[in-house]
Amino acid sequence: MHTALATHFQDAPPRRLGVGVSGGGDSMALLELAAVYAADRGIYLIALSVDHGLRPEAAQEIALVARRCAVLGLPHQTLKWTGWDGQGNLQDAARQARYALMTAFVHQNGVQDVLLGHTACDQAETLLMRLARGAGVDGLTGMHRQRHVDGVTWHRPLLGHSRDALRDYLAARGLTWADDPSNDDSGFQRIRARQALQTLGDMGVTAASLAQVAQNMANAQAALEWQTDRAA
Repeated sequence: MHTALATHFQDAPPRRLGVGVSGGGDSMALLELAAVYAADRGIYLIALSVDHGLRPEAAQEIALVARRCAVLGLPHQTLKWTGWDGQGNLQDAARQARYALMTAFVHQNGVQDVLLGHTACDQAETLLMRLARGAGVDGLTGMHRQRHVDGVTWHRPLLGHSRDALRDYLAARGLTWADDPSNDDSGFQRIRARQALQTLGDMGVTAASLAQVAQNMANAQAALEWQTDRAA
């Protein structure tokens, strides 16, 4: 795990880097790993937290992030969303808001690369949700380790690691994190997918096996694109 970022960036790390941190275990572990990685290479690193204004506990969670950033000597910025009108898919609207707020901020501050704390478990849940929608090759590639959108490169260096592994990493260092109660709300499709994985595990369908499926489909997608280019 300590080499996750070095493996991801290899010999071409950015000189300025953002990291999205909610206060949850995944992003807090990423913050710790990124702080060490950036300090060793002289990289400017700034932590970004989004307050969606949906839960009173969010302010406390972001305060936890701010305190840890102060200990690490890192700048921290809170971005606030006030756009929820109570209509449509809340999780999707919140996700889009997060990306829009972080994109606007990094554009204004000369940062083009942002780290996200998605894990192998997130990858598995994503695949299950896309399977439910009848996704094809493109959809079943899952989340990409690197994606360019609107002038920002979003990096997911922890897709090969589980949530439990990241929490063990924090616990071993005596570090704390926040647990969002909405992570137990089965009204959200992602949470239902998370709960389904616990049952599917008895059949050998695990986060690790689904992450491998995503990689296999990504390889198939690349081969199809190569053949298409060759034919063209």
